[in-house]
Amino acid sequence: MKHAALVLLLVTAIAVPLGAQSDVAARLAGRVPPEVARAVAEIAAGVAARGLPVEPLVQKAVEGGAKGVPSDRVIAAVRALAARLDEAAGALRSAGLSNPDADLVDGTAYALSQGLSAAQVRDLARAIHAPYDAATTLRVAATLSGLGVPPKQTVQLVEGVLQAGGTPDDVLDLPSEVEAGMAHGASAAQAAQGLGHDDTHGRPPTWVPPGHAKKHKP
Repeated sequence: MKHAALVLLLVTAIAVPLGAQSDVAARLAGRVPPEVARAVAEIAAGVAARGLPVEPLVQKAVEGGAKGVPSDRVIAAVRALAARLDEAAGALRSAGLSNPDADLVDGTAYALSQGLSAAQVRDLARAIHAPYDAATTLRVAATLSGLGVPPKQTVQLVEGVLQAGGTPDDVLDLPSEVEAGMAHGASAAQAAQGLGHDDTHGRPPTWVPPGHAKKHKP
């Protein structure tokens, strides 16, 4: 009986990556060059065996194929993304999340790709609690960093909203608030300064964009 159970376990362990590999190859057929499909399928098999999502790898390959990116560059980009998924899962485990779902790993990998460090992602993941969605919150942080808000300031800003008891919508609004400030001439860091603290628009009442100083009456 023990022997049969061991065989079943081994078959299952082998079937998961092989299944992922064949599925990825089928989805990429005709959308990317054959060498890309083969390489991505092999990378996806290893990723699936580690319990990580393969969908981001497929989308990365499809994106490269649609843009006509050379095969070697597409494969390199997919390998880099696979490594980032591993790093994301490690950061989440260090935050106490032993079994993060695919969406959370993907959101964390996106945050890493936008300049947040594994330690910053870990600290932010620890700070996220209900009613905030962890994957969404990490994607907001990634978007802020992508806009040019320094990673350390990004983490402080998002954590500040969480600690202040802001709503999930308040978190989602942060990138648009930064973009609004940037549209008036502020840098990303300047636009993010004070958000989520002093008024309903996220900025102190006295905040004005650079070059738009208030005129004083004589």
